[in-house]
Amino acid sequence: MRKEEYYSPETIAAEAARMAGRLPVNPRAAAFRPAMAALLVIDMQDYFLCRESHAFLPAAPAIIPNVNALIAAFHAKQRPVLFTRHGSNEHDAGQMAAWWRELLTPDHPLGGIHPRMLFRGEPVIEKAQYDAFYRTDLEERLRREGVSHLVITGVATHLCCESTARSAFMRGLAVFLVIDGTATWNRELHTASLNGLAHGCAVPLLAADLLASLAGPS
Repeated sequence: MRKEEYYSPETIAAEAARMAGRLPVNPRAAAFRPAMAALLVIDMQDYFLCRESHAFLPAAPAIIPNVNALIAAFHAKQRPVLFTRHGSNEHDAGQMAAWWRELLTPDHPLGGIHPRMLFRGEPVIEKAQYDAFYRTDLEERLRREGVSHLVITGVATHLCCESTARSAFMRGLAVFLVIDGTATWNRELHTASLNGLAHGCAVPLLAADLLASLAGPS
């Protein structure tokens, strides 16, 4: 699969704005409500963010500042922030063992949260599949916090982020995917996910718009 640096620190704002301008808008979709929201940071691990990894996603480092800004804003608003960490083995990988060149195991040396992430001991959902709700306590944690709006960031847009967004939708949550807070292999896969989700189950938003909402009244 072709990889490309479709986001860079210099281009991400303009690229994301262009993507946002081409997406369908559903007037019936929920408006973002900070007081009801949680932030989910998916798989921002060294495995995907370090250049020495064969799984490195060239566009992913560029989203780190936006994701960190959202983490800080959610904390300032006293709203929940949760991370996920992917790790699977021969017992729980299922079809991932057939699809991928190697398993990102729980003890993999590149399995940790990337050091540039604003991670301060937030809850970490350990997951073995694309969907962060699958055989985890994520839904229970969100219900306990009274969360009805879920903001999704991280990698990879068309795999774990999209799978989790669809799963959240089917659990009755209003879902918001951050256009410039998610990344994947290339622009084509990223925009395909944005278009599919915007059509049926999630609201793609720019980080700046979410940050403006978080800075205002709930």
